[in-house]
Amino acid sequence: MAAERLTIDESYWMATAPGATRYPPPGTDLTADVAVIGGGIAGLCTAWELVRAGLDVVLLEADRIAAGVTGYTTAKLTALHGLGYARLEATHGADNAGLYALSQQDAVERTAALCDELGIDADLERAAAFTYLEDPRRAGELRDEAEAARRAGLDASFVTETELPFPVAGAVRAEGQAQFHPRKFLLALAERITGAGGRVHERTRVTALHDGARCRVATEGGRTVEARDAVIATHYPVFDRTLLFTRLKPRRELVIAAPVRSGDAPTGMYMSPADRVRSVRSAPYGDGRRLLIVTGETFEPGAGGVRERFARLDTWARERLPGFAEADRVYRWSAQDNDSSDHLPYVGYAHPGTQHVFVATGFGGWGMSNGGMAGRLLTAHIAGGPRPAWTDLYDPRRLPQVRETAEVARFQAAVARHFVGDRLHTGHVDSVDDIPPGSGAVVRLEGNRCAVYRDESGGAHVVSARCTHLGCLVQFNDAEKVWECPCHGSRFGTDGAVLHGPATRPLEPRD
Repeated sequence: MAAERLTIDESYWMATAPGATRYPPPGTDLTADVAVIGGGIAGLCTAWELVRAGLDVVLLEADRIAAGVTGYTTAKLTALHGLGYARLEATHGADNAGLYALSQQDAVERTAALCDELGIDADLERAAAFTYLEDPRRAGELRDEAEAARRAGLDASFVTETELPFPVAGAVRAEGQAQFHPRKFLLALAERITGAGGRVHERTRVTALHDGARCRVATEGGRTVEARDAVIATHYPVFDRTLLFTRLKPRRELVIAAPVRSGDAPTGMYMSPADRVRSVRSAPYGDGRRLLIVTGETFEPGAGGVRERFARLDTWARERLPGFAEADRVYRWSAQDNDSSDHLPYVGYAHPGTQHVFVATGFGGWGMSNGGMAGRLLTAHIAGGPRPAWTDLYDPRRLPQVRETAEVARFQAAVARHFVGDRLHTGHVDSVDDIPPGSGAVVRLEGNRCAVYRDESGGAHVVSARCTHLGCLVQFNDAEKVWECPCHGSRFGTDGAVLHGPATRPLEPRD
């Protein structure tokens, strides 16, 4: 290990994207054809496609564009999603597995074409994607997946040799995939949106959406946007009328990245869907080096022990990947994703009773391809014209299959366990004095459960421990120093400010 290793607690994409964005909040009430809520990859791709279709678009982002979930991704742009095709074929049929592959590969090609067409330098590289396993007893799963992916239309094969510096039982290899710098791509796309007449407003949190023949969007700053149609592209839907929160499960993963010699970095993108997920890829870095990116340690928001999880991931990388231990710096960040109960995204009409509100969510960790797919699909809904062949596959109004009801029940049982159990267990500390400086815990103060963070000087920052979404008790993330809701994944700063929805209101302050 390097004698002096610099640890940077920031996403590499956030640390290296050119310049800060400065799109001001609206200074007056607005009207538009479409209001897009959310400035991540799904929102920005949708806004671009709509503007290019000739519609007047207003995009509203609660913080800074491409700085939420998209700013903390691993940025693999691929249609190979773990062991997904064998499962899709078994649960949804071969035809739907084919439509899924077609839609995902279309998004890969569309993103690459946009970079060429618009002259966007997003460090985009063509690369093969691999799903690998180390356990020889599971090699048959890889063969089945390779065959299912090939039947679905991908250029896929089963291989036993990879460029990974440790032995594997085998891997599914898919050609024609890509990897890129998502912030560089999306910041450039935002410039093209505004250059084509679209309007982008940051620091504009949406607090209400009124559905009707004309949608009315209310913001935290008191401004409103009236539009014919509205798109909810906030990663997790911030309006409960969609009822999709009953069919979504949030999860987090940790990411570490370090510059290594080019010869120590793989050119392909590798992902293992074993019990403890490990994903490995690299990105351009300069100075004869590449950035080696390692992802893993999946856990539920609020589960705690994040520092220990980072340590496990770092140990794995140093033991398995030459050069990682000698790196002079390491970036650390975490990503959040939502898994749907039937393993397919929800993109389309937000609920059966609407003709004007649309949603894009449930990307299951594959937001780079699904964000592009959502932009094309939602534009077909809103702007008219032929709809893609995969429209019905992603329809949020689809009824749960019989086998899916058990998964929904598990999702809701976990929520109920937190909602009730977290109020009953005695794991919370008894006094503010029991909280070490630089840490946080839930404390009962004057009969109320409060989320208390003690800063490094010992000062206490006290807010309500009840998440403002549906009332679950938040838990402290000791590595990132934020409060997390274990039920639906909302995140809050130590001052109670909303960092990530579905919550739209901050935690209430307490004395």
